[in-house]
Amino acid sequence: PTGNICGRVDSDQYFATDKYYIGPQGRANIAAFFQANSGQRFIIVGHTDARASDAYNITLSNNRANAVASVARSVDANIVEVRGMGERQPIATNATVVGMAQNRRVEILCVN
Repeated sequence: PTGNICGRVDSDQYFATDKYYIGPQGRANIAAFFQANSGQRFIIVGHTDARASDAYNITLSNNRANAVASVARSVDANIVEVRGMGERQPIATNATVVGMAQNRRVEILCVN
């Protein structure tokens, strides 16, 4: 399934470098998003910057997407798919610090 991006979790805000644990405030913010958008179906997609190997980034992006999905499920959000794209779908250049930060994200897609 595909959908439109209806939310984005900035990885730098919610995750420490190379980690996928979400702290209490981050969990509360993510839960509030899903509660405000209840009744929709969601796909959670994790992304990374281009540092580290492709295999490592796929695992990290999957772990981050699953961490967000876990919060969503805790408030009964309807999660239809969770996937990690690693570094394969950048939205900015990986040649700058700012660009890499933009690429480290978890996207929340709303599916009709």
